[in-house]
Amino acid sequence: MTARLCIVRASPTRENLRAILGLIEEAAAWLRYKDTDQWASPWPDEKMRDDRVRRGLEAGRTRIVWDGDRAAATVTTAPEAHPAIWSEPECSCDLSAPAIYIHRLITARDYSGAGLGAQLIDWAGLRARREYGAKWIRIDVWATNAALHDYFQRQGFGRCGRCPDEDYPAGALFQKPTAEIQPMSSPMFYEAARR
Repeated sequence: MTARLCIVRASPTRENLRAILGLIEEAAAWLRYKDTDQWASPWPDEKMRDDRVRRGLEAGRTRIVWDGDRAAATVTTAPEAHPAIWSEPECSCDLSAPAIYIHRLITARDYSGAGLGAQLIDWAGLRARREYGAKWIRIDVWATNAALHDYFQRQGFGRCGRCPDEDYPAGALFQKPTAEIQPMSSPMFYEAARR
C-alpha cells in the first residue's frame, strides 16, 4: 500500500462499476468464512444489487479509494434517509436532524485492519458536517452480523433502532454524532477531483 491513497468521486463508467462489484464479490467470499450470512447471495438478487450500485454512481454519491490502478475501498453516501429503512417508531433517531447516510462501505481485504474503513467513515462525516451541517453519520447494518455491529460500536456508533421491514437484511440501525469526529492527523488518502 502506498503511503497515501487517492479518493475520487466515481463517475458512472464500466470500469468503476466493475471495481465496486469486484470489492463486493471479494468481501462476500471472505464473509463466507465468518459467522454470518451477510452477502451469501446478492439481495434481493444480483440484477437489483447491481442496479443500486449503478444508481449510486449515476447520482455522483459513490467514492472509490484508489491505490494506483487498484480499488482499495469504496463508500456511497446520501444526505437523506431512505424512508422504508429509517422510519418511526422502529427508528429512535431524530430523523429531522441533518445527517449523512453511508452505504456500501467496503475495504479490499489487502487493506483491512489498517484503519481505512474508519477513516472513510470519519471523512464522510466531517465532509457532511462542513457542507450542510450534518449532526449524524448513520448506517444500516446487516442484522445478523454481530461482529460488524461490534465494529461500528468501536467506531463510536450507537444503536438507534431497526428497519420496520423484517425482510430487509441490513435492518440494524446505527448512528454516530459528527461532533465527536476530529480531523485526521495522518490521513491515509487525499481527495482528488479526478483519477
